[in-house]
Amino acid sequence: MRGPRPADVLIGFGTNFFDTLGIGCFAPTTAIFKMQRRMADEDIPGTLNVGHALPTMVEALVFVAIVTVDLTTLIAMIVAAVVGAWLGAGIVARAPRRLIQLGMGVALLVAAALMLAKNLAWLPAGGEALGLHGPTLAFAVGVNCLLGALMMLGVGLYAPCLILVSLLGMSPLAAFPIMMGSCALLMPVGGARFVRTRRYNPGAALGLTLGGIPGVLCAAFIVRSLPIGWLRWLVVIVVMYAAALMLVSGRRAWRAVA
Repeated sequence: MRGPRPADVLIGFGTNFFDTLGIGCFAPTTAIFKMQRRMADEDIPGTLNVGHALPTMVEALVFVAIVTVDLTTLIAMIVAAVVGAWLGAGIVARAPRRLIQLGMGVALLVAAALMLAKNLAWLPAGGEALGLHGPTLAFAVGVNCLLGALMMLGVGLYAPCLILVSLLGMSPLAAFPIMMGSCALLMPVGGARFVRTRRYNPGAALGLTLGGIPGVLCAAFIVRSLPIGWLRWLVVIVVMYAAALMLVSGRRAWRAVA
């Protein structure tokens, strides 16, 4: 196995640092790898899920420890996301390159749209509840299962999960343990399937991990907050550009086999 490049470690530090501050790491990492041509496009989803797994687990431990949320809601939604990831990874790990390119292109566009909505304050404000019950909880569990599956394609779970629980009346703060706990457990499960099929880049994944853990700890315990409004807009632009590149690549690959 080739070791990680210094750039991989820096990418891991930067993306997980800003992930802890609320920007997200999947879309920016995908955009950077695509523009660098760091690996084959079909290896990007697996690299994300393997490389960001441990930093996200550290992140989850931090937020689960400091934010209160209903335990039943937390466990049910995390289990649903893990099940969705296991099913989704089995599909993505065996999908042809052109489908993954088109899928990631759409995923990046969705991510950019969610970031844009957040920048323009279009997202729901949420309520004050710390948990869900009955049919509402069942609906949330079903949606989180779908989000877990989509994350295997590179659709970050954070923003959709935050929107989901806010629309259902939960406090946005209570969403953090749910979305981070979901990612912390689903990524190793999904990542294991990518490892078995060798649909990931080991060196880049290791670099994300080595840089990502200190990035999370630095953001959580040292920096804690930054005026990052300008950075959110920059990320939207970069992600939209990467989405265009990915969709063009997928279209070319599709035409080549037509």
